[in-house]
Amino acid sequence: MSVHWSPQALAQAEAAFDFIASDRPQAAGEWLHGLFERVRSLREFPTQGRHVPEAGRGDLRELIYGSYRIVYRVDPADVIVLLVHHVRMPMDAGRLEVPE
Repeated sequence: MSVHWSPQALAQAEAAFDFIASDRPQAAGEWLHGLFERVRSLREFPTQGRHVPEAGRGDLRELIYGSYRIVYRVDPADVIVLLVHHVRMPMDAGRLEVPE
């Protein structure tokens, strides 16, 4: 199974990295490396995350990584990372819609 990132998820990961790096550059690098490692694990175990409560859809799941929710869609042959979202921010279910 392959893993793909939506442009939105990549932008959110970059914004989180920049935020962390403003105070702790080394920690930001470690955080980003860990984020990509966590997502890479979806290649072998795509259903390891829980269903996203706000979505009400069986194809959307999430992993928790530190203070972030990694929201992804499981397709027959792919995993698509949709969001990298801070846990303290409310989730807008409309942001989970990504064109096929």
